Amino acid sequence: MRLSTLLEGLREKQASRRDDPDIRGIAYDSRRVAPGSLFVAVPGFHLDGHLFLADAASRGAAAVVVQADRQEKVNQTLSASASPPPVIVVPDSRRALAELAAAFFDYPARKLKVIGVTGTDGKTTTTFLISAMLETAGYSTGLIGTVDFKVGDTVWYNDTRQTTPESLEVQELLNRMVAEKVDYAIIESTSHGLALERLTGCEYDVAVFTNLSSDHLDFHRTREQYLRDKARLFEMLGDAYDKGIAKTSILNADDASCSYLCRLSPPKIITYGVENTACVMAKDIELSALGTRFTAITPLGEVELRLAMGGMFSVYNALASVSVALSQCIELATIKKALESVKGVPGRLERIDQGQPFTVIVDYAHTPAALEKVLLMLRPLTRGKLVVVFGCAGERDRGRRSGMGQVAGKLADFSVVTSEDPRSEDPAAILDEIEKGLLSSGRQARNDYTKVVDRRDAIRYAFENAAPGDLVLLAGKGHEKCIIVGNERIPWDDREVAREVLREMMNDK
Repeated sequence: MRLSTLLEGLREKQASRRDDPDIRGIAYDSRRVAPGSLFVAVPGFHLDGHLFLADAASRGAAAVVVQADRQEKVNQTLSASASPPPVIVVPDSRRALAELAAAFFDYPARKLKVIGVTGTDGKTTTTFLISAMLETAGYSTGLIGTVDFKVGDTVWYNDTRQTTPESLEVQELLNRMVAEKVDYAIIESTSHGLALERLTGCEYDVAVFTNLSSDHLDFHRTREQYLRDKARLFEMLGDAYDKGIAKTSILNADDASCSYLCRLSPPKIITYGVENTACVMAKDIELSALGTRFTAITPLGEVELRLAMGGMFSVYNALASVSVALSQCIELATIKKALESVKGVPGRLERIDQGQPFTVIVDYAHTPAALEKVLLMLRPLTRGKLVVVFGCAGERDRGRRSGMGQVAGKLADFSVVTSEDPRSEDPAAILDEIEKGLLSSGRQARNDYTKVVDRRDAIRYAFENAAPGDLVLLAGKGHEKCIIVGNERIPWDDREVAREVLREMMNDK
């Protein structure tokens, strides 16, 4: 694609000269620049792409895109280049990257029906349920989310540790979906992804909201801004490409944010809930260790559903996905067949059974609200003590730490506080901050909790001290397959480690 053609996708730009080279690819990491690439310099949280313009030029960049407020740095960096490439100046290079990526791949989202799911909790499960219903109805689906990437029948693990990849990867995935004749793209649309323009150009048709609790305040600063950034998904519906289907918002009527999101949404809104009157509701709810049973009340009638997933949050996730299915004119019989066929989501309330006399559950709960929901669900299902092994990630919202400690102190009988992706922070210091929450809830060291920095040792400690009838929850890692220490990604899977430790213990007897 010629540079001039590609630049037509930018709303605002200023070119340094009229060169019109052929663009063979786009890169925002100078190490991935090849001859003919368009390099987009993006200011990052740790490194600024503008520092690598000379490197990009030396690797053969045909042109570079820079941010207007970095102009002085651009001049200094490129002045040493023997033949500097054309420079395109834009107000926001993150947004420019998204617009250019969409244009380079010929706007793939315009050729797909796109469903976005946002909220603090439940995004992954809800996207899995939506995909199952659409596929049962005969459609092909693609997924972009925390656990997996999926393009039609091809599924692979998301090892990036980013629920929402950078916009270039998002558009490339959408392009693959178009090539594979996928009907629906289902995207976990995080507040980070929305705020950082990673999802610009996704041309949404349906936007789903699960819930909102205080999280990621290290990035958003306030709960109000956190909601505001999530709300961008619903605002984007109004500007999205018209594909001949009604733009629809799916909103949780039981969440306090519902009325705010209603005001930002297009005319077609489907609400769901349990407590407040909504378009789609649940009644006769029965929760058990084997799953959940309830009757969904919909505009098409009532349908009894039996889910293999437990907890009240599973009811809400199911109602959200039912609402999406109804928006796409899927019949109740198909909805029932699909939901009852889903056996669970990896790392979400996943049971580990090696024949031990106590129950082991692995879950991704890594926020105070998510941990609270899981512990509240597990409490009535536990005959003995409820034990939780958990930690908090380094270089992330520090408010989670005491909050997680408070929740564990309030709802668990015993807590084993341990490492969870400490990154560059001192693991022991993170545990000390979590301990403050446990102490504030009236818990005492040794009697009610212990701190074990090494996660494998922590899991073994919990198992060795578990009695028949106890339930041990391993929280925070879920499906993840590595633990981050410093800049190193060490292979790790809570589920496999749990199985290994249980087998070791049984062999020792």
